[in-house]
Parts: sequence; structure tokens; C-alpha cells
Amino acid sequence: MNAASKRAFARFDETPDEHFYQTPRFVTHIDDEAIAAVTQLYREYFPANGALLDLMSSWVSHLPPDRQYSRVAGVGMNRDELKANARLTEYAMQNLNETPQLTFLDNQFDGAAICVSIQYLKRPVAVLRELGRVLRPGAPLVITFSNRCFPTKAVAIWQSLDDAGHARLVESYLSEAGNWDGITQLDRTSNSYGDPLWAVVARRAE
Repeated sequence: MNAASKRAFARFDETPDEHFYQTPRFVTHIDDEAIAAVTQLYREYFPANGALLDLMSSWVSHLPPDRQYSRVAGVGMNRDELKANARLTEYAMQNLNETPQLTFLDNQFDGAAICVSIQYLKRPVAVLRELGRVLRPGAPLVITFSNRCFPTKAVAIWQSLDDAGHARLVESYLSEAGNWDGITQLDRTSNSYGDPLWAVVARRAE
């Protein structure tokens, strides 16, 4: 990583992420209308009875309550949060900023989600390339984000951009990863004054 990249992915708080996420946070980081928008995206993109990967997971996955899935694997940073997530069939603890390589075999999942967390990745291209590896060809990835973050842990380049810039940045990550097709921006913000909600979706290249 060159000097410019190091600056772009620097954070105010560079202490180990394990310290920051040691205490469980049983809260939601977007409001109910934005959560409903996330759930609707999952309803649209994730096949019923499919195997899903919830990356950077917590105590809720926002999956449609009326849909069943054969497998929901969560990867996150706090064991108590992951244990409390009733939708997960399995979970693993992993600091993706230290180890972006996933432990799953190739072509394991029918869909994947990163919910309001992409801004914390220091090696996003490596993580997204790994996600492409473990998804089946044609499987969707739904990346959602709002205008909130933990500012001390969000990377510098994210904090330097506006909302449209965030979407373009996520698109650039996926393009650089090289194993994604159909990269599309979506604005799913409600008409009220609640939290905005944007998404970038893509499909694992065939």
C-alpha cells in the first residue's frame, strides 16, 4: 500500500478493533424506516431458502421475518451480539481489517450483505474479492449505508466524501475487486425526515 492509500484508509482511532467492539451494543444504527428499506432490499435480492452470508454482522440481520433461509452465516466482532442474533445459523469472530481472507470454501452462498459497515474496512477491495470467491456465480451482494458512522473508526476517505461520493467509492471498490457484474447504485431513502438509506448492489461474475 502506497503513502496515499495509507492516508486514505487511516482512522483517527488505530487501536485494535477488538478493543472498540469488546462491549456489545444492542442498538440499531439506523432508524426504523431505513431498517425497513434494508429489509425490502433483502426481500428483493436474496432467494428464499438460500444460503446467506451476513458480513460485519451484529445482533440483528434485518432479514425479512416472513422468509426462511437454509443457512445464515454471520461474521462479526462481538460474540455476545452474534449469539443474540436469532437469524444466524452459525457465526464466526473475525477482524476483517487484520485478516480479510474468509474461512469459507468457494461458491458457498446464494447472497451476501454488508449493512451500514463498509465505511470501517481498511482493505475493502480484498474483502470484496473474498466475498466474490465464496458466493456462487450470479449471487447478489447488497451493501447498504446511511449518513451515520463511528467517526473515530471510519476510514479517512469515507469521511472526506459526501453521500454521492460514498456510492461512487463503493462502486470503485467492487470494480477494483474484479469479480463483480451489474454494479448498481440505489437510493432507498423514505419520503420522511428519517435516516437516508443508499445501497450499492452487484452480482458475483459468472
